Amino acid sequence: MSAKQALGRGLKALIPETPRARAGFAEIPVDRLQPNPQQPRHRFDDKALAELAESIRKHGVLQPILVSEDRPGHYLLITGERRWRAARVAGLATIPAVIREQLEGSEQLELALVENLQRRDLTPLEEARAFEHLRTSLGLSQQEIADRVGMDRSTVANSLRLLKLPTEFQELVERGDLTAGQGRAFLAFAS
Repeated sequence: MSAKQALGRGLKALIPETPRARAGFAEIPVDRLQPNPQQPRHRFDDKALAELAESIRKHGVLQPILVSEDRPGHYLLITGERRWRAARVAGLATIPAVIREQLEGSEQLELALVENLQRRDLTPLEEARAFEHLRTSLGLSQQEIADRVGMDRSTVANSLRLLKLPTEFQELVERGDLTAGQGRAFLAFAS
């Protein structure tokens, strides 16, 4: 249909019916999504996913995921990987999503990190590794990281200190057998 034929038929006749044309919101097929390689979270609790899947079966997905179009019709998850995984377990064909313009890897990491920090979903070491990734890949100072994620610089510094723990102690912190504070206290005695 030409633009002339579309005149008088409303805005929908001029704008093609694509996810981008729907003001950044769309129902995206779950099989057209790829996980964010910059996702700071690496552990997904199977029991918690099953519970979320059951909630999604009953109530649907209450908060859309955030995606970026990777290539036409295929999307990269920026935030909401737990919701996406649970939606797949629940057997949903589509999931509500907000579509953002294509993002650089550092922007993907920053948004994923901020969402997880706001939800308090990361382990202390996942948080520390994400801060370290921002520091090394973008050359950010601790203060710049703190400003971007809305934390105090001292919180970022204390988090990064956990990466200096021996591997055995990092594993204890990762499992929750040792708190981040106990891990940092160990560093004081190890130095």
